[in-house]
Amino acid sequence: MNEYDKNSRVNKFEKRRKITKSITIMLLLGSIFVIFLLGMWIFGGGDDEEASDDQTEQSSDIRINDDTDSDEDTEDDANEEDTSSEEDDTSDEGNEEETTDSDEENNENNQDVVTEQAEPSDDNVIEAYTGNWQPVGTEQEGPHTTNYSDGSQDRIEIDRAAAAATGLNENEMRTYWVGNDGEQRVVATVSNGDKSESYRVFLSWIDNEGWQPTKVEVLKKLDY
Repeated sequence: MNEYDKNSRVNKFEKRRKITKSITIMLLLGSIFVIFLLGMWIFGGGDDEEASDDQTEQSSDIRINDDTDSDEDTEDDANEEDTSSEEDDTSDEGNEEETTDSDEENNENNQDVVTEQAEPSDDNVIEAYTGNWQPVGTEQEGPHTTNYSDGSQDRIEIDRAAAAATGLNENEMRTYWVGNDGEQRVVATVSNGDKSESYRVFLSWIDNEGWQPTKVEVLKKLDY
């Protein structure tokens, strides 16, 4: 065997050894990497599950708290509605008491009233009658000058006297016109709430006693 062949064999052997060594190193590194990935998946996955469980528990707590707040808000709203309802009921009772008191006063004033047929003022009158109505009382003192403005004491007392003479509910009665009918005398056109009953009422002022109805006319239709 010559020197050349000997060197060729040595070189081939060295190359195989290097290749084998490289493959072994690569397999070893690959195995380590696979083991590392498995460890990350096993141990890291448990942490993720715990974190997910914690987040689920927190979400459940939040939902429970929201439900509790919602229940509290519902109870508060219910309490507010109950309070509002009680206030409305109290207000309605107060209005009913005022209406009842006014109606009772009118009924008392009308108990002893004796009416007589009278001459109608025009063709729009179904019937006319006079009566011995009493003055409704007044808060005004001293010399009297009629104030026709809406909301004045005269208008309030005129409405009260007209309701007493016609039998209408003062709180539901509508006043369409109040005008001068002579010295310390007025005439008012009124109706009930749905205008199915309309009247013309004549009144006179009595010093220190208030407005006194003197004549009532039942109208065919409102004229004002």
